[in-house]
Amino acid sequence: MRFRSSHRLPLFPHQKPLRCLHQHRRFLASFFAKKLSGSAQARASSDGGAAGSEGSSYLVPGATVATLLMLGALHARRLYDDKKVEEAREKGIEFEFQPDVKATFLRLLPLRSISRFWGFLTNVEVPVWMRPYLCRAWARAFHSNLEEAALPLEEYSSLQEFFVRALKEGSRPIDPDPKCLVSPVDGTILRCGELKAAGAMIEQVKGLSYSVYALLGASSFLPMVAGGKTNEDEVEKESVTEEERKKSWWRVSLASPKIRDPVSACPMKGLFYCVIYLRPGDYHRVHSPANWNVLSRRHFSGRLFPLNERATRTIRNLYVENERVVLEGLWQEGFMALAAIGATNIGSIELYIEPELRTNRPKKKLLQSETPEERFYEPEGVGIKCKKGDEMAVFNMGSTVVLIFQAPMTESHEDDDPSGFRFCIKQGDRIRVGQALGRWKEGSAC
Repeated sequence: MRFRSSHRLPLFPHQKPLRCLHQHRRFLASFFAKKLSGSAQARASSDGGAAGSEGSSYLVPGATVATLLMLGALHARRLYDDKKVEEAREKGIEFEFQPDVKATFLRLLPLRSISRFWGFLTNVEVPVWMRPYLCRAWARAFHSNLEEAALPLEEYSSLQEFFVRALKEGSRPIDPDPKCLVSPVDGTILRCGELKAAGAMIEQVKGLSYSVYALLGASSFLPMVAGGKTNEDEVEKESVTEEERKKSWWRVSLASPKIRDPVSACPMKGLFYCVIYLRPGDYHRVHSPANWNVLSRRHFSGRLFPLNERATRTIRNLYVENERVVLEGLWQEGFMALAAIGATNIGSIELYIEPELRTNRPKKKLLQSETPEERFYEPEGVGIKCKKGDEMAVFNMGSTVVLIFQAPMTESHEDDDPSGFRFCIKQGDRIRVGQALGRWKEGSAC
């Protein structure tokens, strides 16, 4: 499959490459002024025909220099942060929430506009001879595996195409076990566990949590029970069959999605979560974690804070404030939601099941708290069927995926009983698309 890409401007004209190289060196000192004139000339050439294209002087090569400088700065910063995190882990230290001046300063920056400009830079067409060097520089900075790329490096005409690259056939085998949930992305496990407390809270870092309702939206049909009731009481009172319960729950949720109090309500028994962070060098496509029906999509046009380790412990309600796309639906065990959260320099989140969706658009209002854009997929109650391992979405650079799902629970109170759902991963583990997040089959081992 191919994803959208913005209109690219060639770095060099198709004729007289040596002459253009000479012009690039001569005019590099006035990059910003000339980039604007270069863009105007490129538009004029596209309207005026081949004659205008031949005589134009393309000044966009400076964008490549700026991109390389940004790569160097990001690489140095990543090395510094990784060293601090590794030292803390060796000492057994868990970071706590501690806001700083940088977090306050980030709120003043136009991060959405900066991200759109970064998207422009990464969509600049790179000369064929330079493409392998640029891709290798990126891979070296962010530890990307070039051997898995489906195409030769010369065929990625821009950094944007390299970000969203497909992988070779068989690079990500999907676990065939029908009673396991697989990872939708390549990344690092930040948090995982069962939702138990009132309000369905997920810990962002030690000392700070956020509500699943705030993440998914007030109209989410997250399965909850009224405040004051325990999960065990709700399970004992349930007398309908599993299939009838799912259909009834879907109808009630659509009819009255806001009648429940998210603060006092408790999650139903067997509701789990998993938070996975994608680094800039990771594979950027999102796959289906199971066979499920996507019933609705919710787009929150929020901020675009960074999602790295430092940001998670300094910015309050990070995942709730950032722009995100939430998919909700049903799988064989009940409710499932997948939240793809954007970050700084994430130009867009693209859905394969809804290619017309546009994210990170210029805002008409200054207020960050806007009503999310919601869509229910047809046919009602069925939606879009996705098979385990199918490509669903893509985003650039690094980002985060939060998975909320129901899974079978054991009736036994013994911790070593394998009949209920058990995670195969733990916090800090690296995982790849198709590998099992957890299983619930009798006697299976992760």
